[in-house]
Amino acid sequence: MPEGPSIVILKDLIKELHLGKPEVLEVAGNVDFDTDRLLHQKIQDFKSWGKHFLICFNDFTIRIHFMLFGSYLINERKKTPLKLGLIFKKDELNFYTCKVDLLEGNVKKHYNWENDVMADEWSSSTAIKTLKENPKILVCDILLDQQIFSGVGNIIKNEVLYRTRIHPLTKIENLPPAKLKALVKESRNYSFDFLKWKKENTLSKHWEVYNQKECPLKHNIEKKELGKTHRQTYFCEKCQKLYL
Repeated sequence: MPEGPSIVILKDLIKELHLGKPEVLEVAGNVDFDTDRLLHQKIQDFKSWGKHFLICFNDFTIRIHFMLFGSYLINERKKTPLKLGLIFKKDELNFYTCKVDLLEGNVKKHYNWENDVMADEWSSSTAIKTLKENPKILVCDILLDQQIFSGVGNIIKNEVLYRTRIHPLTKIENLPPAKLKALVKESRNYSFDFLKWKKENTLSKHWEVYNQKECPLKHNIEKKELGKTHRQTYFCEKCQKLYL
């Protein structure tokens, strides 16, 4: 499943096309709403919120979630069944194996960018406040809560917990204040490192625990499905402290 930085990359690639506010001349694909509504409408903006890619029109927005196996092509096509294709005067965007929804009204009614770890509007103070309001939740679960850390996925979760030396089974209420702040800070910092490395095609070379057998200090890495989310978690028992 693409994490927030990968959606930012898509947004940046489209920005490089210099489309302006393109008119939709043709629509293709298989979605659950009337695609005629898109025809001859001008796109006002392309945005990202966490793992969602947003195509914003005047009074509605197309939301694309790539789920586990979604993909896209710009000015290219493939044989995989098309979920949504938008054709402009000189360019086209094609989306595959993804979930596509139409959101009515202004996109700001649906999203709060203070929760997006990669947005300019990101608020670390809001995140810290929300964490304190959920004292019993495990850090391995709360980092994946998209209403607090929008864009954080399983790779970022694992790497942030190692960076901050926090054991994934630690509850929020047991974290020292400095560690709580570090958890929030590194969630954003690592997301931007992820973006940089992903653009360089070097992301996996920088993994310290995710999909690794040893941590940088040569300790064995544990691999378990932890928390209510039951997501695969990689961690080092020696480097990461379980706060009780």
